[in-house]
Amino acid sequence: MVPVAVITGFLGAGKTTLLGHMLHHAQGRRYAVIVNEFAAAGIDAELLDSGAEDLIEMNNGCLCCTVRGDLIRTLHGLLPRLAGFDGVIIETSGLAAPGPVAQTFLIDETLRAHLALDSITTVVDALHLLDQLHAQAEVHDQIAFADQIVLNKTDLVRPAALAALEGRLRQMNPFAPVLRAVRAEVPPDALFGRGGFDLDRLAALLADQPPAHDHHHGHHDHHHHDGHDHDHDHGSITSVVLHSAAVMDAGRLGDWLAGHLADHGRDLLRGKGIIHVAGDDRRLALQSVHMMLEGAFIGPWPPGPRLSRLVLIGRNLDGPALQSAFESCAA
Repeated sequence: MVPVAVITGFLGAGKTTLLGHMLHHAQGRRYAVIVNEFAAAGIDAELLDSGAEDLIEMNNGCLCCTVRGDLIRTLHGLLPRLAGFDGVIIETSGLAAPGPVAQTFLIDETLRAHLALDSITTVVDALHLLDQLHAQAEVHDQIAFADQIVLNKTDLVRPAALAALEGRLRQMNPFAPVLRAVRAEVPPDALFGRGGFDLDRLAALLADQPPAHDHHHGHHDHHHHDGHDHDHDHGSITSVVLHSAAVMDAGRLGDWLAGHLADHGRDLLRGKGIIHVAGDDRRLALQSVHMMLEGAFIGPWPPGPRLSRLVLIGRNLDGPALQSAFESCAA
């Protein structure tokens, strides 16, 4: 299985600079590089200019998602040559949404058999980020989908402002660590080994999520599980952390998630959860990308309380309503 790393970010953030830095410090590793218009290149080939996206709407019963037709064709063409590469790096155009790229790897069974989507790294411009958040919806999506965020051009911003930016990024996406960088220089191994779409790593990731609370009204649930949301701008990306100590009914949970994704999947960008379901001592790991949901049991619960956690990132998320619906799935 060959790992795939995606680099995304708005125009001028430093994506190509990051890619060049990674290739310059490849330390003998060979990467297939797919840039902007999704033409495959080896590490010695010239990087190609941006081109139009080729988006395909795919309907499978009640499931509707958008994938990158150009990316699918390029990756299928790359499959016979995969043995010569240690990884694949995809740099999207500055206006591209990461969702269709991620869904491409989740919906194409042939690609899933040979390629593993490892991470989405979003590069943001520290100097212009706040202005872009107010004006560019693409920036919100790129941050929401990230498994890690490179806060670039930090030499142009004062320390106090950097700390505020990091706090804003964490509120938008609690999953993604923030790497400060100048000229997009990060450790050479930063893109790979993150396992951002690996269900087996979800338990450790969600264990880092703090106990939920509501920033708006100081609400605390006396049953020790509640909704937690961060909201700054109307229509901007927020994160909601749902907790429950109750044992969940798998059927009820599945029905609720399926219905919610069908109704609100376009607003729900990413979701990750570890669930304690009735009748099974294993942890159920869930993740979603827009309307696509996958789950698997990943091993037994460790000793101690079995707390179900579900983290959702998207737009128009009603934390209390989601928490109530989550609780209604109890066995």
